[in-house]
Amino acid sequence: MINVDHAAGASQPSASRPPSDLAPLLSVRGLTKSFAGVQALKGVDLDIVPGEVHCVLGQNGAGKSTLIKTLSGVHQPDGGEIVWQGETISITDPIAALGLGIATMYQELDVVDGLTVAENIFLGHEYATAGVTNRRTTNKRAKEIMTRLGHGDISPGREVATLSAANKQIVSMARALSHNTKLIVMDEPSAVLDSEEVKNLFRVVHELTASGIAVIYISHRLEEIRQIGDRISVIKDGQSVANNLPVSDTPTADLIKLMTGRAVTNVFPVAAPIPADAPVLLSVDGLSLGTVFQDVTFDIKAGEIVGLAGLVGSGRSEIMETLYGARKATSGTVSVDGKVLPAGSVRAGVHAGMGLSPEERKSQGLILDEPVYRNVTLASFARWAKFGLLNERSERAVSRAELESLELRPADPDRAARTLSGGNQQKILLARWLVHGTRVLLLDEPTRGVDVGARAEIYALIRKLAEAGTAVLVISSEIEEVLGLSDRVLVIAEGRVVHQAPASDIDEHRVLDLVMQGSAA
Repeated sequence: MINVDHAAGASQPSASRPPSDLAPLLSVRGLTKSFAGVQALKGVDLDIVPGEVHCVLGQNGAGKSTLIKTLSGVHQPDGGEIVWQGETISITDPIAALGLGIATMYQELDVVDGLTVAENIFLGHEYATAGVTNRRTTNKRAKEIMTRLGHGDISPGREVATLSAANKQIVSMARALSHNTKLIVMDEPSAVLDSEEVKNLFRVVHELTASGIAVIYISHRLEEIRQIGDRISVIKDGQSVANNLPVSDTPTADLIKLMTGRAVTNVFPVAAPIPADAPVLLSVDGLSLGTVFQDVTFDIKAGEIVGLAGLVGSGRSEIMETLYGARKATSGTVSVDGKVLPAGSVRAGVHAGMGLSPEERKSQGLILDEPVYRNVTLASFARWAKFGLLNERSERAVSRAELESLELRPADPDRAARTLSGGNQQKILLARWLVHGTRVLLLDEPTRGVDVGARAEIYALIRKLAEAGTAVLVISSEIEEVLGLSDRVLVIAEGRVVHQAPASDIDEHRVLDLVMQGSAA
């Protein structure tokens, strides 16, 4: 295992680099954990000092989530020790973790939609007298925390269900800060944030570390690690393979090799030229949805990948959902292979050969407790049904063949979908539409929460689908991803297409200028 002393590294980009002589706030030694005979952690070591941002990297399935849940009291380790402020401890449950000062923000949003912002922030430790909540005090304290996070405009009394995914993430962060927190574990906190919101997140993190709070920061976006981190530890296959790497002195190529065990080059596959006579598969003409977006017009040819670039809230996802029929357009038309689809009909879209991989794949795309094969065949049940009964043997066989071709790990069609990593869950959705025979594929944040190695695999799969004649529309909050994966890019600002260009003719800075200006002028 590589171990580099933090004090020996060069100066860090973080504004709050901790003193090198501080005693560890948290030490983890030889942590192990198994589930039903599968060893998720095989020996993890970690040292966190007050006031630092310690980045933990690893591929999906490396053991990061198990580590987080062990530190937060969800799981109990089988072996090893956890030392907190110099004392060996046992974190028996999440309440015990919060009592110590360890708060966790999970990648999956853990807010309660039916409660208000203030009720979510103080859930479990309400301001109450004789069992009656003091709403005035609760709302006041919630307002103070949300203002600290740069979102004082969000009313404490607003129901969380009405918030965007990005603002729900802010509420989750506010909940962490509502405790007497000494260590915050952030699992993919920027996954649903746009570039400006990420800047605000980093501002808050710097304020936290400046006040002595330590942060464990988990992200697959390596460029973020450069901006926010002090030290890096890497986990591979449940084991620590590198600890205390200085952020500024460790090349990205070295980090990727530590995570994957191999060098990953040419992440975005080279695109083949699209034939001039390639037919138009998807045609969108003057599509509008009230005040959400207006007059969206574009075509996608067979074999072409078109990217939508824009800020969170610009209307990108709503455009895609309207194309699919999940929302009913107020005007305009959507045509597949020359046939106009009825507005607001998912059934018609799927029947015409359209498939959607939604942004929230866990809550919107997968039935997590169902086996993999059932998720794969979900859009094509009629093919395996006879007299109202499903031929599960055929379902399994078709699913297994498709999953093996996509290199799903493990390629077990009977495994519950929730047990797989983010990258493998994304492959399940791709397999669903491959089995269905989709001609137009809509992908909303296809690599959200996916590690760098799995990203390369997914990019290759998407490009392979395009080369087979599928028309692909892709959304990503990462402009580099949109430009690298797409043949052509549409820039969306305030619900309108403000620019269209071949991906090779526009760069990241120009895209940012356009989305911030809100016009092509």
